[in-house]
Amino acid sequence: MTDPGGFLRAHTAAGRAPLVPEIVLHLASEITPIWQASEDWLAEKNIEPPFWAFAWPGGQALARHVLDHPETVAGKRVLDFAAGCGIAAIACAMAGAERVEAAEIDGLAVAAIRLNAAENGVVVGVLAEDVVGTACRWDLILCGDVCYEAPMTGHILPWLRAMAAQAEVWVADPGRAYLPRAGLTAFAHYKVPTTLELEDRTERAVVLYRMTAEG
Repeated sequence: MTDPGGFLRAHTAAGRAPLVPEIVLHLASEITPIWQASEDWLAEKNIEPPFWAFAWPGGQALARHVLDHPETVAGKRVLDFAAGCGIAAIACAMAGAERVEAAEIDGLAVAAIRLNAAENGVVVGVLAEDVVGTACRWDLILCGDVCYEAPMTGHILPWLRAMAAQAEVWVADPGRAYLPRAGLTAFAHYKVPTTLELEDRTERAVVLYRMTAEG
């Protein structure tokens, strides 16, 4: 896309996620139109569906936990993996992390993270690449709602297990089908309001897990 910023401004509005009102995000004000618009772009310009235009339950739960417990990230090097709109990364920067990076392979998501970070007056380094396979340079890796498809889970899980031997890895999951059944220890629970346009219910119960190297 030649002008991702223009697309964002045309199809989003500044808003706040229900569980994390402290953070301003450029989100889809109406879900169906932006999804259709992005599908048109996808057909013409190979653009991904607009997952970045919504504050998904996993990201909201991570952000809420970080803002309520800033000591968990203060002074740490943090990666928000598959960051979407960047809500968890922004929360970490607000909570005093030493360095925050957000990884995304979608060009529109990259633009959204930069816009949202600037909107909240924080610095987030954006990694516009697939970081799977990268050597660990973080103290904490956040993964919000990443186990929604079998190919995605199969791609990322071995790397996340390897990272868990060197850093903390948190996985926020709202009950997705491909979450691994072993090697996860729950440490927090959140109820996140959602919409029937995105989910099959109006509230999602999200569990935060610590991942272990062995699964």
